Formats: sequence, C-alpha cells, structure tokens
Amino acid sequence: MRASLVVRGGTVVEAGWSARADVFVAGGVVVALAEPGTPAPSGTVEIDAGGALVMPGGVDPHCHVGFTSGDFTSLDDYARCTTAAVFGGTTTIVDFAIPRPGQRPADVAYAQRAKASQGLCDSALHACVVEWDATVPDQLAALVADGMPTVKMFTTYRGETMANEDTILRTMTVLRDLGGLVVIHCEADHIIGDAQERCAASGRIGAEHMAATRPELAETASVAEVLAIAESLRAPVYFVHQSTAEAVELVAAARRRGVAAFTESVAHHLVLDDGLYGGPVPERFVCCPPLRPRGAVDALARHLFTGEITTIGSDHCCYDVAQKESRRSDVRVMPNGLPGVETRLPVIFSEFVAGRGLPATRFVELTAANPARTNGLYPRKGTLMPGADADIAIWDPSVRWTVTSGDLHMATDYTPYEGMTLTGRPRTVLVGGRVVVHDGMLADAAPRGRHIAAGPVTLTPSLL
Repeated sequence: MRASLVVRGGTVVEAGWSARADVFVAGGVVVALAEPGTPAPSGTVEIDAGGALVMPGGVDPHCHVGFTSGDFTSLDDYARCTTAAVFGGTTTIVDFAIPRPGQRPADVAYAQRAKASQGLCDSALHACVVEWDATVPDQLAALVADGMPTVKMFTTYRGETMANEDTILRTMTVLRDLGGLVVIHCEADHIIGDAQERCAASGRIGAEHMAATRPELAETASVAEVLAIAESLRAPVYFVHQSTAEAVELVAAARRRGVAAFTESVAHHLVLDDGLYGGPVPERFVCCPPLRPRGAVDALARHLFTGEITTIGSDHCCYDVAQKESRRSDVRVMPNGLPGVETRLPVIFSEFVAGRGLPATRFVELTAANPARTNGLYPRKGTLMPGADADIAIWDPSVRWTVTSGDLHMATDYTPYEGMTLTGRPRTVLVGGRVVVHDGMLADAAPRGRHIAAGPVTLTPSLL
C-alpha cells in the first residue's frame, strides 16, 4: 500500500457509520481505510489518534469573508478566516460573492474566487443575484461551468441585496436547467419594515429590541412564498439560517411532496436565545434572523434529531465590538452578524453530541457530508472514503475547555460564546494530508488554499 502518512488508533466517523480504522494518505488524498495495525510502508509518518474520533474536516456552507453591508465591512480576509476555521476543525469554507449596487454578479464572483489562495484551507463560493437583466442567464451559465453553481438570494434588505419575486423565479428557472441551486435568505421585507417602523415610533429600535424588529412570521411567510415558486418550477432550493421549527417544518413538508428543498440552521440559532438582548451588551448578539425565545430554540434543535435539518453552518460575519457599538441605538443601520467559523463545530459537538446524545455520525452528516453534498463538493469533501481529500479532524471527545475571545483566532475581539464551558475539540487538523493544527498550535502557516470548483448540484428530495 502506498502511503506518506497514516492516522492510527482512532475511531473513524462517517455520516453513515463509525468503526476503528487506520486512515492511509498519499498525495494529499485518502488512499485506504484499513484494519487497525495494518503495516505501513517504510518512512510513512504516523499520527497517533488513540482515544480520539477521526472525522472528515468540517465544511462550513455559510461564511462571509470581508463582507460589506451598509456602512460596515467585516474585518477578516481569507488568511484570518481560514486560520480560525482550521483551529475549529473546519477545512473547507463556502464564501459569498455579493455584489454592491451596479456590480455584475459574475465580476464579483471571479474577483472573490481569486482570493482563495490566501487561505490555509480550501474554499468554494456562492455567487449572488440581486437584479435581473438580459445578461444574467449568460453570467449564470458561465459561473456554473466554472464551478460556482450555487447562487445566494435575499428577500430582505430592500435597496441593497433584496431580489423581487420575479428575479427569484427567473434565477431558479435558469439554475434548474444548468444543475445549479438557489441558496436563499428568507425574511419578508414588508413585514420587517412594518415591525421596524412601529418599534421606532415607540422608541424601541435599539439592539435590546432586536427580536421585536424581525418577527418569526416574517421568516415563515417568506419561506412559504419561495417554496411555492420552487414547487411550481420543480426547482431545488436551499434555505439558509432557518431559525424556527415552523420554517423547518414548511420545508420538510414540501420535501415530502417531492420538492428538493433543504434546511440549513446555524450554531447560534440552535444554542443561544433572545434573553441575551436583555443583557448588558445586546449589540454583540444582533444577527438576522435574530435570536429567538428559548422555547423556539429548543423546538428548532429538536429537528437535529428528527432529520429535518440538512446542514449546520456558522453564518460567520466578523465584526468587532467597536463596529457593533457604533450604531447600537438603531438596528436598522448597525452591522448584523456574529463571528462563528471557529466555534461552529465545538459548540455543536459539546451541546448536542456530548450534551444531548446526538450520534457522532449525525454530527458529521450535518457539519461535513451534507454541506459538501448540497454544494457540489462531495465526495471530494465531507468524507474520508478513499479518493477524498485528506482533510481530517482528530477530535478529543472528552476534553473540557472554556471559550474566551482571547484564545480564539477570528479577526474580532469578542465571541457570542464567551465563558461557555465546552466538551470536545479538535487536537490535530490536517488539510490535504498536511498537519496545520496540533495541540492548540499552528503547525503550518503556509497559505495553500485552493478554490474548489463545485460540480452540478443534482439534488433530489431523498438524496440526503
């Protein structure tokens, strides 16, 4: 057996199974999963994974790197974001190329794609369509042909990134025939606008009132409308950061009717609740959709166990405290979003695998395999089966540690999980067969990130 490296002594965890096995690597890819103790060629580097879980590196389907919205730009670049990612066990990120007014979607996507080489790990890219014109079909065809088949759309943020229903329908139609996929942020802008006007009129528009400005109904109403468009077209659709059980259940019901519709949730909606808006620093938790009441959080999290949630992302937006505080008195103009690319996997593992008995196989499915599948990256990413890239997270499932912003690697000075005690974290992380993190230290800082061209996204309701 040819091999340059073998990971020995651990329990390999895939989306559908787990077992003791040794992982053999050559040329940056997995070449074999073998019985424990299988002899290796002379000179093979051996990594001891005794007592650990050996999992495919995480695939984060929802990262905003150097993202500009309104007057604010998040503070990280590919080097900083991917450094934080690998420390958290994530070895592939999917970023967004979101055009500003007047920019062409394809131009923005190609410019963003060129930044991938700055990263410590690989990346893929969602394009974005805001307005329809006669050039959009050809732009979409070029993007899909160049490995960018997923396209973000928004039903909110009027005047900036919001697309109308006609644009959504036209984009879905073109992508359906190209093997692409609309990835959509659903909040009904008219409902949000009305709620914000009423809150402002009563002097309740600051960060502490965030939850009231973007009600749950805005999400479910928009999800229902977009599902109707997708169902009428027989087109696939993927809903980002769903924050309520009702929204997830609408998508699940459509899937049972034969619609290829899928749900992403994100770590902060599964763990944190809107009580934090009543605390001393509510601006640090302003995100869209907002954090929900504890009962809604628990109802959402239940669908990790029912199978109705397809993926878990981070919705990483790396603003700092100064940016958050600068407009805390008016959530309509303050930066929305939370830093989370580094904490996504540890928080979910601790809360649900260690804390509530979620199977580790389901954890891998939600955080690696399914994100790879829904983005056209599987089986190159999201698995350790032979032929996959040797992106490996060797996970200590029992270590206890406390989250502090000073010990993290994101380009910000806070984390929404400050002071939380977690169980489990990666102790060694490999990217393409190279050890990049070991025992809390950066072992290889060389930027070798690649843009990964995605294949056609040919999803069916029963595929995942």
